[in-house]
Amino acid sequence: MSNAGCALYVARSLLGEGYHDARVLEVGSFDVSGGYRSLVELHGGFSSYTGVDIVEGPGVDQVCDACDVVSCFGEDSFDVVINTDLLEHVRDWRTVVSNLKRVCRPGGVIILTTRSRGCGYHAVPYDFWRFETTDIKEIFADFELMDIEKDPREPGVFAKMRKSLDFVERDLSDYHLYSIVTRSRVKELNNESMRGGRYLLLMAGALLRQFAKWALDDSRTSAGAAFRKQVAAIKLILKLSRL
Repeated sequence: MSNAGCALYVARSLLGEGYHDARVLEVGSFDVSGGYRSLVELHGGFSSYTGVDIVEGPGVDQVCDACDVVSCFGEDSFDVVINTDLLEHVRDWRTVVSNLKRVCRPGGVIILTTRSRGCGYHAVPYDFWRFETTDIKEIFADFELMDIEKDPREPGVFAKMRKSLDFVERDLSDYHLYSIVTRSRVKELNNESMRGGRYLLLMAGALLRQFAKWALDDSRTSAGAAFRKQVAAIKLILKLSRL
């Protein structure tokens, strides 16, 4: 779901430093709305770009789950780690954050964008979390926060962090995030109460709330078009979530 604001932020973050022979990893690189390979190539200060995602496709050099990038590439392997609008879609966000931190070398940077409360439900194929600026500051308190700002176009957060030379990873096991599914701050969504039919009902409820918002929005073409879009999304969830 990366928008033009994300692209501009990543471009500004890449151009803001004098990189030399730097290795770049983009986690979640499947090219839906335009990847960042061309920005890296135009910059000229990078030795390599590697794009990973969970499926093969345009922009993907290697299939690798975001939870496994350290297993795929090793600790401290990249100078720049780019991750745009992916964190809200992964159930185990702590493992993904840990992998982003650990695959980044000391002195390297993470460039991150994600969605905040107010952003509608968008399952591709899932949607779980919303992050505020305060969450990013807490989650990356073990990094040097170089820049953080709100997305000026829609609810979201942009941030750039540097890994310290004496990095010690913060324990996030008790940190609670706002869930778009439960509409509350929760510790996790991978317990028994979130499995099977109950989980599907919560996701369908989130979709229906979004439909109601669209149906009342005069800027949309019609309530009928919004309804068809929601029905298609619910069908996709049912198809992907069969247990």
